[in-house]
Amino acid sequence: MAFDTLLGNDRLKQNLAESLAKGHISHFYLISGPEGSGKHTLAKLLAAAILCQEKRKPCLRCNPCRKVLENSHPDFITVDDPEKKTVTVDLIRQARADIYVQPNESDHKIYLFPRAQDMGVPGQNALLKILEEPPKYGVFLLLTDNPDKLLPTVRSRCTELKMQALSEDILRKQLRHDFPGASEEDLSAAIYRSGGFLGQAKLLLEGGSETPPQTQQLVEALCRKDSLLLTQTLTPMEKWKRDALLEILKSWLEILENAILSRSGIRVLSPQARQLAQLRPAAELHEIALTLKKAIDYTQSNVSPAAVCGWLTWELR
Repeated sequence: MAFDTLLGNDRLKQNLAESLAKGHISHFYLISGPEGSGKHTLAKLLAAAILCQEKRKPCLRCNPCRKVLENSHPDFITVDDPEKKTVTVDLIRQARADIYVQPNESDHKIYLFPRAQDMGVPGQNALLKILEEPPKYGVFLLLTDNPDKLLPTVRSRCTELKMQALSEDILRKQLRHDFPGASEEDLSAAIYRSGGFLGQAKLLLEGGSETPPQTQQLVEALCRKDSLLLTQTLTPMEKWKRDALLEILKSWLEILENAILSRSGIRVLSPQARQLAQLRPAAELHEIALTLKKAIDYTQSNVSPAAVCGWLTWELR
């Protein structure tokens, strides 16, 4: 089955493959699931299958399939403006006008709405005018992380495809392949925190990038209760710009919050957080977190970096 490039979701893939083999194509598909659940992957595979020229759809080898995968097919159109917080009514009206222009190369013309939940009520009402009487070649793929944000009149006209969480075995196998250098502890934490969705697990593991030396020094100082190392870490930072200081303070607070979670038995990815959780009690971690929150507040209130770092050195000693 050509949909196998999408992990898991076996029943959904089987139903789609059987429907497409019989030539049954819906005008409207609503693909729902949280971030990282595979919505975009499924949308591309479905678009490729609809435009595919081979019997086994999608073949992923024919010219239309390749063009869909490369985002270069003239009959596969994305309706979005990533620079705007919402999908504007004007964009939807443009798509509504364009749908009545015949396809360029294929028997169908597909419109992808990657942020359907960000269409306001006016935009959804504008879309409804197409949904009520679409041309026979028109197909709409609406992607959303929250179907409840769509009007019932929109949802009722769609074939809903709901993404399912992946099993731990599938996730672990794929993550081992994608992150060969990750420890089993980090893989387990990513799987646990992801809710079973590959994209979220990948984001968690990618977040564990190179640690700034100041961060590692701070963790060592807190673990060993080493006032000298703490001073040696914070004193050079007194000359930092405010934005740089604010960024690292926020990352330190995140480590402390993860350390508190780790003390309560929740798996976390950060090795620094796990290290702190092993060597400092929860009450002390909580106090350090509160101190870092105050330091962030001071920095955002235009207190100088030198004053913030000096205060932190005193409070965390």
